[in-house]
Amino acid sequence: METIRERQGIDTGSCASGVGNKAGEPALGVPALITLLRDISLGSSSVQLIDQLRGLEDLKWAVTGLQARAAVALDIAQRREQTVAGVPASEQGQGVAAQLALARRESPNRGSRLLGLAKALVTEMPRTLAALESGQLSEWRANLLVRETAGLSAEDRCAVDEELAPDAGTFEGAGDKAIIAAAKAAAYRRDPRSVAQRASHAATERAVTLRPAPDAMTYLTALLPVAQGVAVYAALTRKADSARSGGDSRTRGQVMADTLVERITGRRGGISGVELEVIMTDRTLLQGDGEPARIKGYGIVPAAWARGLVGAGGAAATGGGPAPKQDEEFAVWLRRLYTAPSTGELITMDSKARLFPPRLRRFIEVRDDTCRTPYCDAPIRHIDHVVPWRSGGTTTVDNSAGLCEACNQTKENPGWTAKRVVEDVHTLEVGTPTGHSYRSSAPPLPGHVRRPPSPVGT
Repeated sequence: METIRERQGIDTGSCASGVGNKAGEPALGVPALITLLRDISLGSSSVQLIDQLRGLEDLKWAVTGLQARAAVALDIAQRREQTVAGVPASEQGQGVAAQLALARRESPNRGSRLLGLAKALVTEMPRTLAALESGQLSEWRANLLVRETAGLSAEDRCAVDEELAPDAGTFEGAGDKAIIAAAKAAAYRRDPRSVAQRASHAATERAVTLRPAPDAMTYLTALLPVAQGVAVYAALTRKADSARSGGDSRTRGQVMADTLVERITGRRGGISGVELEVIMTDRTLLQGDGEPARIKGYGIVPAAWARGLVGAGGAAATGGGPAPKQDEEFAVWLRRLYTAPSTGELITMDSKARLFPPRLRRFIEVRDDTCRTPYCDAPIRHIDHVVPWRSGGTTTVDNSAGLCEACNQTKENPGWTAKRVVEDVHTLEVGTPTGHSYRSSAPPLPGHVRRPPSPVGT
């Protein structure tokens, strides 16, 4: 790997090293490197395979380090170009993380974290970056060191980096907890006040999040101050222990989960004044078809499970088994969706509903499911004009896209464009200030198989 780093002109000498690529020096072509990797033959013995696995891991982290340098170089280049374009200093750098995310096929949120990690490594923690590039430290563990020193000044962070000297092998054989402990101790020795202030500020970031889990389950996560978190867990534990001692046949974990749902929603079934949108074909609902359904905000769920949720009838609908008992507090409302038979493109839908937002917004939310920016699957918060209204864009289904708040704001930055591409289904093409293009298409509704998308040049 030394040969690759030398040809890239990488400098990992000090905290002021910056990006370090030598001006005018040709870079190793990435396509050529990919071709070289494809030509590598696997070893024939266990010893050779282990050595290859270790070497490939070193290569992976060396590439990650180079990506960090490229990310910082991109930020610098974008700010320079924005200065020439007359963008105010306070607004320079906006949209860089989103471009990084698109290039790495990650979500915008992940792009912001990757850019922050890159800046910290390149400008303030060169020895951690050197450990990453030499394969001594994974990207995750480098991120742990960056995270645990986040409250320090640039000078103190650089001093901690020097003290820990990750590139000297100080974390050889160490696990995540050991690395976190070492970073915390070093940070506290440098600036105990900032560490205490960071802990105090952390309480303001308390939140509750939801993400999908396998088999029609979800992870409901609460980030709480330690006292509140321990108290909640203790209360659920006491309830579970009491129920189990009274003969409850549920497991301890089941009682805790059910108690959490009941105490928050006020109902044992858990659905209280909340609309749960389940999208399925008429065949799945009425004829026992196996085509999976989709729950808005979650994703694909098994057909039989969806029928059971809405109490759809009889042994035929449940694949021969007994019909599930529907929650008495669960009211089912049906709304018909009409799609083009050949493509599955959503055409229209019933408009009658109780306590629903306007029909057009509802239509777009059903069609797009999550944010339409490529690689972003955040919940839809804004219904956006693809061609802005101020530029003559119409308020129509074709000129619409469901976006999360962050992506809608990013789209307004200079150099960003969006347009609809004529395809079988609604397709959005996003253009970035560097001239690269990325596409996303509305997800297929249940009952339709998506054809391969048309190629897009970048």
